[in-house]
Amino acid sequence: MALLDRIKFDSPSDEVLVWKYPSEDLKLGGQLIVHPTQEVIFVKGGQALDLFTNGTHTLSTGNLPLLGKLVSLPFGNQTPFTAEVWFVSKTVKRDLKWGTKTPIPLIDPEYNFPISVRAYGRWGLRIQDSQVFVAQIVGTLAGADSTKVMEYFTGEIHQKFSDLLATFFAEQKISVFQINSRLNEISAETAKQIAPELARFGIEVINFNVERISIPEAEMTRFQDVLGRRMEIDQISKAKVGVAYTTMRTFDTLEKAAANEGGSAGGLLAGGLGLGIGVGAGVPLGKQVGEALHVSLDDTSGVPADPVARLGTLKRMLGAQLITPEEFEAKKKEILNGI
Repeated sequence: MALLDRIKFDSPSDEVLVWKYPSEDLKLGGQLIVHPTQEVIFVKGGQALDLFTNGTHTLSTGNLPLLGKLVSLPFGNQTPFTAEVWFVSKTVKRDLKWGTKTPIPLIDPEYNFPISVRAYGRWGLRIQDSQVFVAQIVGTLAGADSTKVMEYFTGEIHQKFSDLLATFFAEQKISVFQINSRLNEISAETAKQIAPELARFGIEVINFNVERISIPEAEMTRFQDVLGRRMEIDQISKAKVGVAYTTMRTFDTLEKAAANEGGSAGGLLAGGLGLGIGVGAGVPLGKQVGEALHVSLDDTSGVPADPVARLGTLKRMLGAQLITPEEFEAKKKEILNGI
């Protein structure tokens, strides 16, 4: 391969972070061209050695002192030698995208339910120390190009963000459905977490934003299904409490009705309560009260089988003063809303 007389890199895009010159066959006397937004590092044996800033440089033993000591470069023009040449972009890159490649598993503290989330956002960086950056890249990502470097950093962000989000949920005790109201706080804390890791590579974090945290569609469907079932169970539990309350109110009213011997219901109730003829609490008692009021009741629940019958029962209970007008209106509204 012919020895190179001219070394330069015209970046096709501002997104390029680092680029390795394709050949290592160089010679003293050749020219190195470094653009204003670039720095160039010569590397030998994995060590980042001499650094060049913007300008046109004629390679010589004078401006390659570290490399010269390592390989004992002889004096004289046209002297061949080998080394890696890395071009590093010094521009600030603010609009870099990051996102979670896989969902992050969490436990929603409010619902105590396992659920996964995805997140994405933007961040920015600037290479602060080119020599540290290249030394770390060469040692960590052999043969790395700009794409591989960014994938590595995105992976680091994902790891730090996942750990932080799990801790945030555990400490703050908020639901995943409230998390998007705390994005500024999460963004600032994530930036604080990733800054030391990137500083190890000679990189300064310029900005970091979490734009959205979302639940995958399949996860949301599963969560809604489970939540719907839980709500049904809660409603059933509340209904049972309501039945118990009604039963206790019935006992109070029966004692008053039993004292009133003038009415047919009062006579039956007085006899039943006084003699203790097997009238128990709950449904059996409800059925006998219903019979005294000429109401057809369901055999299993003590509740009329349809809304019309239930409303009729409710009206007769009001007439018998088993419930108050306020309770009548509340229960009437409940029955009508359930149609």
